[in-house]
Amino acid sequence: MFGNAREVFVYNKSKETFLSFQVRVADSFSSRLVGLLGKRSLKPGGGVWILPANSIHTVGMLFSFDLVMIDKDFRVVNVKEMVRPFRIVLPKLRAESVLELPAHTIFRSRTEIGDQLIIDRYEAKGIPISSADPATVAPVLNASEARSDGCWR
Repeated sequence: MFGNAREVFVYNKSKETFLSFQVRVADSFSSRLVGLLGKRSLKPGGGVWILPANSIHTVGMLFSFDLVMIDKDFRVVNVKEMVRPFRIVLPKLRAESVLELPAHTIFRSRTEIGDQLIIDRYEAKGIPISSADPATVAPVLNASEARSDGCWR
């Protein structure tokens, strides 16, 4: 879906907060099957985006995590905080993909059902520094600078 980029960021446009900065894309059969199995924890700002998926299981997991289910338009259709090991999360018919995020991410980002998410890969803008105005070279750190298409201004 995103070519060679295997990590994306997740931004909650409705709440103007980031959920995660380094989410691994799991879009092949084997990467979806493995997911977080064998991991001892999720690093802060990390996660896994499983697509397509509308349910998950945590059989064999070693830690709890937060779960966000999203539809084809990246709108949140279900949230589950602190999903514990050896559980099954039943399918949500509208869900097209699932985000597995570090525990307490939902609380910190204030994410709730109906929120609009932006999921995009990092990409260099390719501005030559020698010919650019210093004001345009400064990195954009403010989340309010995000455009509606998920890219930065």
